[in-house]
Order: sequence, then C-alpha cells, then structure tokens
Amino acid sequence: MKQVGIVRCNDYQYINVEKAVYECLDSLHGLKDKIKPGSKALVKVNLLKKNNPEDAVTTHPTVAEAIVRYLQERGCEVTIGDSPGGPYTQWMLRGIYKATGMVQVAERTKCNLNYDVSVSEVYNAQGKMLKKMQIIKVAEDVDFIVSAAKLKTHAMMTYTGAVKNLFGIIPGITKADYHFKMNDVDNFAAHLVDICEYAKPLFSVIDGVEGMEGDGPSAGEKRHVGIIMASEDPYALDYSALRLIGINPRKVPIMIEAEKRGLFYCNDQNVRYTCLKPSDLNIKPFKLPRSLEINFIGGKVPGFFERWALNNLRPRPIFDYDACISCGICKESCPPKVIDMESGKPSVDLNKCIRCFCCHELCPQKAVGIKKHWIYERLFK
Repeated sequence: MKQVGIVRCNDYQYINVEKAVYECLDSLHGLKDKIKPGSKALVKVNLLKKNNPEDAVTTHPTVAEAIVRYLQERGCEVTIGDSPGGPYTQWMLRGIYKATGMVQVAERTKCNLNYDVSVSEVYNAQGKMLKKMQIIKVAEDVDFIVSAAKLKTHAMMTYTGAVKNLFGIIPGITKADYHFKMNDVDNFAAHLVDICEYAKPLFSVIDGVEGMEGDGPSAGEKRHVGIIMASEDPYALDYSALRLIGINPRKVPIMIEAEKRGLFYCNDQNVRYTCLKPSDLNIKPFKLPRSLEINFIGGKVPGFFERWALNNLRPRPIFDYDACISCGICKESCPPKVIDMESGKPSVDLNKCIRCFCCHELCPQKAVGIKKHWIYERLFK
C-alpha cells in the first residue's frame, strides 16, 4: 500500500508552506531513513517558462525552498533545476530562474542552481519505448531526484503532476523532437512513464496551494485549492491529486499506462492517506482543457463518419493577433515545424498540426487559444 500525505496550506507565507511540506514528508513512514547525509539531490521543479510565481504556472518558490531546507537539514547537497520549454541554454535558465523566484531561494538557502546545460545519453533498462534517451546531465550527476510539481490540467495529457513533471529532465530541444515522434497521447504517456521509471524520484511533492484548471498548463485559470501533497510513489500521488480535483484517473493517459504495467492500480485500497483524504477536502471538480477529444459517438454512427469527424473537427490552435507580440516562440517550439511567421504573425498548417499544443503551452502572452469546431461541440459534448 502506497503512502500519500495531504495537508491544508491556504497561502504561500513561508512559515505555513514549510509546516505543510514538513508535515507531509514526516508522515511518510520510512522516508527519513532513505535520505542519507552527504547525498546529492536534484529538486526538479516545474519551470515551464518565464512566469511570475503568482501566475500558478510554475512551482512556487516557497514550496521549493521548504523542500530544499528539509533535505539540507538531513545533510544533503541540493541543486534546483529543470529544462524548461525552448532552447536549453544558460541564458534561458538565468531568465527563468529569476522570474520564477528560484534565484532568491538559492540566495536564502545557499543551495545550487543548475547552469550546466550539457546532456548525457543513458540506457533505460526499465524503458518500454525509450531504451536510450538524452537527459540533462545534472539528473545523472545526483544521487536522487525529487519531483516538485504543480497541480495543473494539461491540454494534451489532461493533467500534469509528479510523473509529467519529470519530462523536464529531457533537454528542451529534444523534448520537441519527442513530441513530434510521440504525438499520439497514449504513445506519449508510455514515454513519460519510461522517463519516470528511469528517474525514480525518491519522493514527490505537489504544490496545490494555487493550481490551474481549464486550458493548462500555462493558459488556464488559476484555482485556489489550498493543499500540499507528497508521496514516495509518483503514480499514487497523481492518482490522489486526480481524485482530489474530480478527474477520473482511469481517463488520464499516464495513469492508464501505469496500470497496464502494473506500477499502480487506480483504487483507494492501494493508498494509505497519512494525513487528510481527498474526500475530506470537498474540492469542486476542475474544469477540463478544451482540447480534450472525448469521443461520445464511438459505435453510434458509421465508422467512416466517425473517422471524418475526428480528423476534421478536432480542436485546433488559434492566434489572438491583438495579444501576439510576434516573438516567434510558437514557431520555435512547434515540434512538426508547421507554424510560419511570414506575415509577421503566426499561422499554422492545420493539415500537418499534431495537436500537441506546445504553441499554446509556451506562448508568453496567452495569445494562442484552443478552438473547437461548432459541429464538434454538438457531437462530442
């Protein structure tokens, strides 16, 4: 039975966050014994892009700081790091660390910020799809990884938490390549589980004080939830988070893949809640992303029409040219390279678009939306 700690935390005042993080981690029986003095630890935060902490896109700096101090008090040398979307360069890291508050965390705690942008090629014995993969070198140089995730919906994968957060050990440009090759959500979920099985986080924490619902992971609506969660098992933690926010875990590709492999079975009987239970909190269900292609007519209409509907009426990215600043990040981040800027504003070849919504995810101005065809709205609602 997997242990999951859930504790209330209503704001980001450091004293309250530290209390909640410590209570969660202390409630996980046996965890302290696994944190060895002298160990090198990577706190793998979610630093998707250059957002301020109050945007609820990235792991809040007070949560990162509490995790760092918890490890330091047990004799660990700690590094904060991530490979955000876009080029994996020192220049990019400096800007994101500053905007997200991680520079201040490093100054206060004297922990390290990772600026080593070199890459290691590793063999993944546990991999089903990814036997060989490139990861950021810092993830290979440490003794263990902590996944410090943010509670959010995700336009492609429905939800992002402890498991999906570990996609950030893949270098930025390589991530785009993976998206292109793995544009089917089930295929992509299998690769994400491969990455998680290689990283094997010692424990994971989810920052759910302020989460994001709707069109996450960056352009959704901020949602106050008021919790911190932690577990040694990232799948159990994600299962519990999904239960908390009212999303059926068996509809989430990563959880489906975990069940297929026997890594975790989506049932409350497999979890021991060491503090609060999801049912204790009575959280109103999160809004889902508009991009989800839920097929409610499967088997009810001729197959040729169903295929036509799915291929031609799928949600698509649209651009708000008034909000667009022509920065070109959408073009740079597009895995199949089907966005051009010839007119000074972006346009997309929808026939070649793979609906990964990286453009939507990484736009700094929220100028990329998700549009459903009106027929799709009628048929698939």
